[in-house]
Amino acid sequence: MKKAFSRWLAVGLLTFASTWAQAQSPAAAVAADASKGPPAGFVAPAEPKPDENNAARSKSQPGNNAPFWRGVRHSGEVAGITNVQGTETGTLIQKFEKYPGSDYTTAGEAWRQVRNRVIIPYGGSLMLIVLVAMGIFYAARGAVGHEHPEGGRRIERFTPFERAAHWLNAIAFVLLGLSGIVMAFGKFLLLPWMGHTLFGLITYGLKTLHNFVGPLFAVSLLVIIITFLKDNLPRAADWVWIKKAGGLFSGKEVPSHRFNAGEKGVFWAGALVLGVTVVASGLVLDHLIPDMLYTRGQMQVAHMFHAIAAVLMLCIIFGHIYLGTIGMRGAYSAMRTGYVSEGWAQEHHELWYDDIKAGKIPAQRSGKPAPAKPMPQTREA
Repeated sequence: MKKAFSRWLAVGLLTFASTWAQAQSPAAAVAADASKGPPAGFVAPAEPKPDENNAARSKSQPGNNAPFWRGVRHSGEVAGITNVQGTETGTLIQKFEKYPGSDYTTAGEAWRQVRNRVIIPYGGSLMLIVLVAMGIFYAARGAVGHEHPEGGRRIERFTPFERAAHWLNAIAFVLLGLSGIVMAFGKFLLLPWMGHTLFGLITYGLKTLHNFVGPLFAVSLLVIIITFLKDNLPRAADWVWIKKAGGLFSGKEVPSHRFNAGEKGVFWAGALVLGVTVVASGLVLDHLIPDMLYTRGQMQVAHMFHAIAAVLMLCIIFGHIYLGTIGMRGAYSAMRTGYVSEGWAQEHHELWYDDIKAGKIPAQRSGKPAPAKPMPQTREA
């Protein structure tokens, strides 16, 4: 009897404990209610569709904004709707592009990759190689040319107008080159030891200077091209100069006209092709082309053309500056004063000198008489 009563008591206690635990568990209560099915009149929402807009998605699956973010990501292909007026205001992320040297990614990221992977490292390396090569050449060879006596007839190599156009263009180019180099490489060369505040002030000032000097360079470059075009046209003697590398290895000047093939190369490749590319892309970056949309893609392409052409032009002009100063005796004096001696003309541009002797070209072109006294010709090296 006692044994049966003990069993009945144990079963009762276990039943009471289980009932009490279920009453204390909300999840269990919810599960119990769910097992009974949805309430009367309940209609389940439709499954979300992949092509529905954000308004429809807020009803089919509240809190899921996937259509909105898909629209943001693909706004480069299909512009979004906006009340803001302007170019590309409905485009938050550009469409996918693959520029040379970049991955297939959004156009803005592709442009950044071209700049950081190609233009900055390779452009900087190329300029450094050119400068080091010129230093090695000067150390091994020294200045080209000989000293010439100051007596005899003076020949006008550059008129005052030609010199004014050259120096105006040269000053503008130097300002643009220095400011461009600081904007491109200053983050790596100047910022670490200069600090953000000073570097920011300097780069902002140089960028402003760059924008205002650019149009001056464009106008002066056009004057340079028109002024010197005739004497830079190819002639038969240029091919002889090229085959003999201008006497670089023989040490003897190859006869040439007023400008040799090397100088003509600087004119056509540096001034005309690269110069016009730099100017045209710069006008786009400065928003100076009428009736142009100025989309982000156009600006990115213009920047790539501008930067690459500027780097190549700098490398060419480095050589031009070198030969025009310490690399060739008498070259700087010719552009500073406008005159050269007969000996200099015969040594460096023999065919031009022969035409002057024959009367085909006047020794004095500006209409002003040559200096009565020999002008000092300082040795550049």
